[in-house]
Amino acid sequence: MGTKKYLEEVKEYLHNSPVVESTSLYRLIRARKQLKQYHKQLIRNLIKKRQLKPLTRGCYTIHDEVSLAVFCFTPAYLGLEDALSYHGLWEQETIPIVVTTRKVRQGLRKFAGTNYLVRRIDRKYYFGVDYYPVGEFSLPYSDKEKTFLDVLYFKLKFTDEELQEMATGLDTQKLWQYLERYPEKMRKRVKKILAQGKERQLCGLPALRSEAKTALA
Repeated sequence: MGTKKYLEEVKEYLHNSPVVESTSLYRLIRARKQLKQYHKQLIRNLIKKRQLKPLTRGCYTIHDEVSLAVFCFTPAYLGLEDALSYHGLWEQETIPIVVTTRKVRQGLRKFAGTNYLVRRIDRKYYFGVDYYPVGEFSLPYSDKEKTFLDVLYFKLKFTDEELQEMATGLDTQKLWQYLERYPEKMRKRVKKILAQGKERQLCGLPALRSEAKTALA
């Protein structure tokens, strides 16, 4: 197989994959001994030609969608403020937030000049994840109920009124099924929020709209 034809096969592989890891490229070409280190040179050349973009170390894409970074940290999902915004539970737009069970560095990272945030979560709390459409892709997000619980688990700074508003319309049966995995303290916290929300509705108080918070830039 000529090098040109081989390169075209590699490019086709890249186009068919949302993200690729350097190890995947190595496996793709390892049968050709004379090209043992070719995958490293190939990555450098494609990045230099702007035909490949690094999402994080050892993980790349040819696309412009920063949320694809979630696939670089599997098991992982897009969650917290990002998921709140996606599900319409919070009006403020935010950067992508990757929640992963892997032991990686937490904090802000950059992709093509755009920030995304990486947070870690205990593996026992990895559930309540489904795939949702984002442009031409299908990406893993925490569902509404898990997103609400993550807000409490990570102790995000929302007022009680905002939490009550978020809880409106949640599937309470699913919520309580999820809560079986958490300590009693969390169950009591959720029960209190739901009770306060119902009391607010009975008193005829108007529904709140979440106040704008400082967005992650």
